[in-house]
Amino acid sequence: MAFTIQQLSDLEEIKQLKHRYFRSIDTGNESDLASVFTEDVTIDYRGGGYRAKLSGRQNMVDFIGSAFNSDIVAQHHGHCPEISFTGPDSAEGTWYLEDRFIDPIRQEDTIGTALYRDRYVRTAEGWKIAHSEYDRVYEIARPIPAEEKLTYHLLAKTGRKPEARVDVSKWLEWY
Repeated sequence: MAFTIQQLSDLEEIKQLKHRYFRSIDTGNESDLASVFTEDVTIDYRGGGYRAKLSGRQNMVDFIGSAFNSDIVAQHHGHCPEISFTGPDSAEGTWYLEDRFIDPIRQEDTIGTALYRDRYVRTAEGWKIAHSEYDRVYEIARPIPAEEKLTYHLLAKTGRKPEARVDVSKWLEWY
């Protein structure tokens, strides 16, 4: 199937939207993070030992901002987008995620991959994520070796400080 010029432009906008999502998590930029979601976004993330399920833009910003906070080092890479249009103002996409979650306080380094499945809608402000879910492909949590020294991490400056965090347990199930 050949794409129209509009669809090619829309594909690029959707790719940039998802990249902005990943960058916003890793840099603690909550205003950019909020800009990627519809007001009524729904989330269902199924990880190694957890499931995060929530709805609403502010809940999502609070969840991400509190989970990826000033104590955490984060890295998210989204690859190989497969995006298809379901209508003139709607699309679906699958992304392959590689991520890393370093917790210097607990001295734990978690790496893994997941497959994201998203639904996008075009709004007056541009493309937004209306639904996002993922399933882990693998996840490994390991101790940080004593000889490794973290010399810098951006979220220490830009991430939510303890007094601004919310309790994310209301959105999490552990198995």
